[in-house]
Amino acid sequence: MDKIKTILNTAKEQTSLGLGLISLLTAGSEQIFSKVVFQCPCDQLNFLYGVVFLLVPALALITLGFILSKKTWKLVTGLCRREEKVCGSCSRVKSLANVIFQISTFVFLAPSTWIAVALLNGVYIQCAMTGTNMTMFNDHLCKRTEMEADCLKELHTFPCGIDGKVPKDERDEVLLKLRAESQIAGWLLIATMILFYLAFSCVARCCSPVSYLELKFWKLYAQKEDTAFNLYSVEHAEKLAKCSVTSFFTNTEPDSVQTPSNEDWQEISSVYVPCDTKGRQYYSALHGFMRPKSGRVYVPPITEGDMSPCPQSRDDEEEKL
Repeated sequence: MDKIKTILNTAKEQTSLGLGLISLLTAGSEQIFSKVVFQCPCDQLNFLYGVVFLLVPALALITLGFILSKKTWKLVTGLCRREEKVCGSCSRVKSLANVIFQISTFVFLAPSTWIAVALLNGVYIQCAMTGTNMTMFNDHLCKRTEMEADCLKELHTFPCGIDGKVPKDERDEVLLKLRAESQIAGWLLIATMILFYLAFSCVARCCSPVSYLELKFWKLYAQKEDTAFNLYSVEHAEKLAKCSVTSFFTNTEPDSVQTPSNEDWQEISSVYVPCDTKGRQYYSALHGFMRPKSGRVYVPPITEGDMSPCPQSRDDEEEKL
C-alpha cells in the first residue's frame, strides 16, 4: 500500500508522469470495455449503440475530470458571493484564462485518449457505421462488392459475422475498410492533440513573465507550498478541535487559537494574479498574501540587491528607515 501511495504522490508531483498515467489507465479501460462489455446488436440500433460507447464514456470522463480537479472547486467555491469581480482587470482575466487552460488540459486528456484509442481499435466504428441510414456512405462501403444489393441489405449484420448471401471475404473487406478509416481518424486525432498542446505550451512559455529556471523553481515552490499547507492545516485543525472538545467536557473557557479570518481565506482562494499593482512578483495567492500589511509578517519579493529570504515584519522595516 505504501508503494502505491509513493507512486501516486510521485505522479502527482510530476505533471508529465501524471498525465501519462491517466492516459495509460484510460487506454486500458477502453480495451477492457471493447472486449468484455461491448456487444454490437447487429440490427437497426448499430449506429446508436456504437456512438454511445464511443462518446458517452468520454463525456463521463470530462465530468469526472472537473469533479476531481481541485482548481475547479477553488475557482467556483463562493464565486457568486464574492464582492470582487473575477474579470475586474486585464491581469485577472489573463490569470483566469490560465487557470481554465490548466483545468482543461487535465480534464480533456482522458476523454481524448478514450476516443483516440477507440478509433484505433475500430470496433465501435465498425458497429456504428454499419447501422447508418446514409445512402451515400453505404454505397461507399458496398461499391466494389459483387453482390452490392445484398450487401446494402445485410450491412448491419457484418460485425457479428452472421452468414448470409454476401460471402465472408466481402464482409471482411467491408469491415477492414471501416477499421482502416477509423484508425486514420484516430492517428489524426492523436497528431492534432500533440500539435495543439505543443502550440499552446510554446505560446505560454513565450509569454512567461519569468525565465526557464525561475519557472522551474516556481513549480517546485507550488508543490512544496501545497504540501506544507496541507500538513499545517491538519495540525492546526487538530489543535483547534482538541481545544473545543476540552472546553466542552471541562466546562472551561477555551484556549485562544489564532485562525485566519474569512477575508484572509477569501484572499488566498481568489484567482491568482502573478503581479500586484506595483509590479511585484509572487508565486501564488498565498505568497502574495504576505505582501506588506500592517501588523503582518511577510516575505518581500527577492531582488538583485536583496538576497535574504528571511521573513521581516513591518517594525523591522521602520527601524531600518
